[in-house]
Amino acid sequence: MGAGVLDNAAAGSILIPRSISKRESRSRFCYSSKRLDFYGGSFAALSSAVANPARTSEERVYEVVLKQAALVRERDLWVKKKKKVDEPVDAVKGLSSWDILNEAYERCGEVCAEYAKTFYLGTLLMTPERRRAVWAIYVWCRRTDELVDGPNASHITPKALDRWEERLNDLFEGRPYDMFDAALSDIVSKYPVDIQPFRDMIQGMKLDLNKTRYNNFDELYLYCYYVAGTVGLMSVPVMGIAPESKASTESVYNAALALGIANQLTNILRDVGEDARRGRIYLPQDELAQAGLSDEDIFRGEVTDKWRSFMKGQIKRARMFFDMSEKGVSELNQASKWPVWSSLILYRQILDSIEANGYNNFTKRAYVEKSKKLASLPVAYVRSLMGPSKLSKLARN
Repeated sequence: MGAGVLDNAAAGSILIPRSISKRESRSRFCYSSKRLDFYGGSFAALSSAVANPARTSEERVYEVVLKQAALVRERDLWVKKKKKVDEPVDAVKGLSSWDILNEAYERCGEVCAEYAKTFYLGTLLMTPERRRAVWAIYVWCRRTDELVDGPNASHITPKALDRWEERLNDLFEGRPYDMFDAALSDIVSKYPVDIQPFRDMIQGMKLDLNKTRYNNFDELYLYCYYVAGTVGLMSVPVMGIAPESKASTESVYNAALALGIANQLTNILRDVGEDARRGRIYLPQDELAQAGLSDEDIFRGEVTDKWRSFMKGQIKRARMFFDMSEKGVSELNQASKWPVWSSLILYRQILDSIEANGYNNFTKRAYVEKSKKLASLPVAYVRSLMGPSKLSKLARN
């Protein structure tokens, strides 16, 4: 998926949900001693799937996903065995369930550090508990994306995504299938995380199985919500809203959604050439036609005056969504503001890079240089200390 959900998670599209259902806190983790026990047979295999450096990033993460059927069968065998042998429920080959859970969080952090370096840098600015929680959410998003965008995506069917959603339901009920599920299941037991954004992301993956064109921005907006806005909805309960915030919850939610849309639109504009080579165009068809452009122009990849004019309008829209998101970031818990501000500023600079490349997003990939990233961190820190009123004044100036 050229408008990759992974990039959105990496960009810090981690703001605020529409509806959140309260969950019991640690009580649900009663599954740990019973469910994690069965990892004795699969734990090493799962670890090697992520740690094996000989595999590509897609293969290494996707391999874990492909093991889900085998894990279910292994779990069933474990359940049958458990009926016959009353083993200690708090030990797996000398490791307690907490040891395994900590290992799961560490593995999630390793995945983030390997495949989302900018995002990982931002998480290091968070408190340890928030950091681990966001890692777990990121890994679930990545694995979900790999179902339709990985090396074996051609074999994935809507039925396979239905099974992935069933597995999600089990995870939320405290029945994880592997260590990565266990990390996220622990998170949803501690924070008021709602399952709907996760389901909606799966819906976005279903779109990518058979939809390669979007007639207008309304269609594209819904797609951007599915694959990017949902990340914010998953993560805000972890980020938290500042206790002293006077903003309405609805306004913060709207700002969060705007950030997700902005990130996804940026992905789309950055990846036009890459998507075209895969037969996909994530640009509004009616707006292309109004600009005098067609699918053939996209596939040809020529930077013309018409293309530059069209791109200017698309970049302007993406920046508008970034602007809309800023007030919401300023309402977050103080411990979360700096990393989210850092991600927002860094990702918005991709649009500057597209312009610097002369709007050639067919053969040149826009990216932010490391020196610029480092220079953005103190700017983000200053903004994280400002309240909404000061930010509004700064924007006007």
